[in-house]
Amino acid sequence: MLHTGHNPARHATGVLSGLCANDSRAAAALAVPFLIPIATDAHHPHRTAALAILSGPARARHHGVASREEFLLHRNDPRRHAPDTHDDYGYEVTGYPAGWSVAAARAAITTAASALLPLLEDSDPTVRVDAAYVLATAADPAHAIRTALANGFAIEGDATVRAALILATAEITRAHPHPSTVTWLRERWHDRTEAPEARLSAAVGWLCLTDQSAPEELRRTVDALADNERAHAMEALPWMSAASGTNEPGLLRCRRCMLHPEEPDPEEVFWDSLF
Repeated sequence: MLHTGHNPARHATGVLSGLCANDSRAAAALAVPFLIPIATDAHHPHRTAALAILSGPARARHHGVASREEFLLHRNDPRRHAPDTHDDYGYEVTGYPAGWSVAAARAAITTAASALLPLLEDSDPTVRVDAAYVLATAADPAHAIRTALANGFAIEGDATVRAALILATAEITRAHPHPSTVTWLRERWHDRTEAPEARLSAAVGWLCLTDQSAPEELRRTVDALADNERAHAMEALPWMSAASGTNEPGLLRCRRCMLHPEEPDPEEVFWDSLF
């Protein structure tokens, strides 16, 4: 339906999103190679919808995840693991190994990376954000994607897109360690001239890439910048919207889980109040 461009096509992405939400990625993963030509076609009427759902099958067990140990984590890299492994993703509701679905989707995105990279220069900021989100799931042993993200960041003027490029860089670096990038992230959250959204994303990314205790300056920076208004605005970043929980935007959930684990979980408080 997406290929036709007819009105019913807008429901197709909803179906694919629902399959991922219901832990049935095997079927959705098969659609990824067909979604890529739509997402990369600047003239297709549904390219933004296709791009937004494209990496859904390439991520599993990430909704509501906001801890240093789990956030931005790839459990299965198609270039590092044998195709018959499913790591600790477990099984989908259909009984199919979830890791196989994730690996298949990531492999398709990796193969098409050269076609997806130009989207980082698209005139639409939403496209640039979603392209970064998709590319962050690709295997990048030669660091070509990381380099493209860095180049994009160097010229990017939109604060939200800058934050997206930082999170994508942190995610791909978690799959492919790169010490210089960890240092770069520290410089970004430390830079008072940087946009707050980018500083917050850099702080979150740095925390996920190091075992070091959070410096007091980082804690003060995050606590000062991560107010409710900014947290809700940053829900435009798919990483943050995925991390969110009941009555808690993703940024605030990351702040609590990573820096203030002693604070009560609003989601647990909500459910406890019902009984």
